[in-house]
Amino acid sequence: MVSVTGVWTSPGKNSGRMTSQERVRAVAGHGLDGCAHARPRSKRQVLFASAEHLEAVGVEPGQIRENFTVSGADVRSWSIGQRLRVGEATFEVTMVCDPCPRMDELRPGLQAELEGRRGMLARVLETGDVTHGDEVELLP
Repeated sequence: MVSVTGVWTSPGKNSGRMTSQERVRAVAGHGLDGCAHARPRSKRQVLFASAEHLEAVGVEPGQIRENFTVSGADVRSWSIGQRLRVGEATFEVTMVCDPCPRMDELRPGLQAELEGRRGMLARVLETGDVTHGDEVELLP
């Protein structure tokens, strides 16, 4: 089963920090309620990352500024346009999230290590709560 093993929000833009949450509200056309990285009408509203990829490069969940850490799936295998049901919310995968130079602030060389592993960006299609442990369902 594919599930959410981490839920994260940012307390402020450029803070470099993510705060672990038990539950978060995903707001259609906006992003996550209370997250400084929410971008209304953007294709970059939330970031999904694979726990297995984080483990492979030796970083803790939340460190690469993802909103949802997912176990049991390689999120990079999700196609652009793929719709997901996570908890009560629905998302649409919009683009690959390439690692940026800020990753090297965590550890020199991390940007290169994350190539092909950072995750997938998505937008919120339907408002709903997402809770740690929720199943991630790929929709037709």
